[in-house]
Amino acid sequence: MALEIEHKFLLANDDWRSLVEHSVYYKQGYLGGNANSSLRVRISDQQAWLNLKSAVIGAQRLEFEYEIPLDDAQTMLDALCSKPLIEKYRHFVPYGGRLWEIDEFQGDNSGLIVAEIELSAVGEEFAKPAWLGQEVTLDLRYYNNNLTQHPYKDWHK
Repeated sequence: MALEIEHKFLLANDDWRSLVEHSVYYKQGYLGGNANSSLRVRISDQQAWLNLKSAVIGAQRLEFEYEIPLDDAQTMLDALCSKPLIEKYRHFVPYGGRLWEIDEFQGDNSGLIVAEIELSAVGEEFAKPAWLGQEVTLDLRYYNNNLTQHPYKDWHK
């Protein structure tokens, strides 16, 4: 069993950009879910995965991930996933001995940028860089599965 302990933050400024080690483009969609979990398919470069996460609000959730054939993933994204798909660049930024993942969304979620840090234990301390803004770990709007139902472009209407 895998346990994900993650915190999400908005960004206060663009100072993180000069610290990016590398970036990866992701395209992902959701195959449904229920009150207990979400099921996602994700493509990055020439790899694809199915991911199952418990639908718990907060920093700690169950998570399972399995590699699948790329062609199968593309078919799932095209034919089975809710639209709009999540498209984003994930930027990897080292800071304070940890690796931050900063998701810069594209498409219907363009303009949204969220920083995430994964921890090995609940309550584990970590250094917060000056470019970090408000924590949104408990705000459902910032969860990727919710961004397919309520894209960022519609938030300001």
